[in-house]
Amino acid sequence: MAQWQYTRGLHELGGGSYAYLLPHGSWGDSNAGLIVDGDQSMLVDTLFDLKLTGEMLKTMADAVPAARSIDVLVNSHADGDHTFGNELVAGARIIASKDTADEFFKLGPDKLHEIIANSKSLGEGAEFIAHHMGPERFDFTNITLTAPTETYDRETSIKVGDKDVRLYNVGPAHTRGDTLVHVVQDKVVYTGDLLFLGVHPAIWDGSVDGWIRACDHLLSLDVDVVVPGHGPVTDKNGVRTFRNYLGMLVEESRKRFDAGLSVEDAAYDIILTPPFDEWLSPERIAGSVNFLFLEWGSPTATGNVLERFGMLSRYAKKKRCELDDHTTCTHGHKQVAHNH
Repeated sequence: MAQWQYTRGLHELGGGSYAYLLPHGSWGDSNAGLIVDGDQSMLVDTLFDLKLTGEMLKTMADAVPAARSIDVLVNSHADGDHTFGNELVAGARIIASKDTADEFFKLGPDKLHEIIANSKSLGEGAEFIAHHMGPERFDFTNITLTAPTETYDRETSIKVGDKDVRLYNVGPAHTRGDTLVHVVQDKVVYTGDLLFLGVHPAIWDGSVDGWIRACDHLLSLDVDVVVPGHGPVTDKNGVRTFRNYLGMLVEESRKRFDAGLSVEDAAYDIILTPPFDEWLSPERIAGSVNFLFLEWGSPTATGNVLERFGMLSRYAKKKRCELDDHTTCTHGHKQVAHNH
C-alpha cells in the first residue's frame, strides 16, 4: 500500500483511525492502533516496554488531542510486545477476550528479564532470546503488568464517539484468544498478530487451522485498510498472501512429517519461494514446524520454550553457514549439498 509508508511512527488512515508502526516488524517490533471520534479515543495494543509505549503515547497526544487521555485500550492478545506497556494507560478501560485474559501472565516481563539476565547459563535458546530481546533493545525491568479490566467471550461492540467498533475473538489462532478490532465506519481493521507481513510469524501456540479460519473471517469483513501486528499497512491482498503462507507451511511440513524427518531437518529442508524467501526472521520456520509436529505427535518436537528457541538458534546458524564459502563454517556445521 504505497500511500502508507512503512516508517516508524503515527500514520493517519482516514476518518480518525491511525496506525503506529515499528519497522521492520521482527522480534518485538510491533504495531498499535488509535481510533478517535470527537473527544473519545481507543488504543489498540501497547508496546514491548515502557520507553517504547511512552514514546508512542506522546507522539499520539502531540498529533491528536483526543489521545491525550485514552478512554479504552483493547489488547488483541496476551503477548508482551502488545501488552507490557499497559500500565501507562491504567486509567482506561482495558478490554480483551476472556481467553486472552486467561493467558495474560503466562510469560511476564519479570520472567523474560530473568531468562535474559541468566542466558549464558541457560543455554543457546536463552542466548538467542537475549540476542534479539536483550537490554540493548528493550527494558523489561520495573514493569507492572497491567491486566484487562473487562473481558468478552466471542463478540462485542464498543462506541468511540459515534463510531462503531466491533471486537471479534477468532481464537484459537495465533494464541488461545485473538481479537480483531473492526472500525466499521472507517473500514479499517486492526489484526494484532493474526497478520504478519514481510516477517515470518511466530507460531507456537493456538491453532494453525484456526488461524486460517481467522484469515477467512478477516476477508469477510467490509474493510479497505488492514493494520497487521507486524509489518506494513495493507489491504485484503496482504491477508490473502499471509493465508497462502499458512497453507504452504502446513502442506510442506506435513510432507516432511510423513517422510519421517525430524523437526529440525524438516524445517531446514523447506525451500521458501517468493515472496516468503525475502521475509525477515526465517528461523521462525523451525518454531512453526515444531508446533505442527508436536500436534501430529512427533517425538522430535518439544513444548519447552527454551528448547524451542534453541531450534531457532540452530536454524539461524545453519543458514548463516550455508552462505559461507568454506567446507566447515565457524559454527562447525559441515556444508551439505541439498537435492530437491
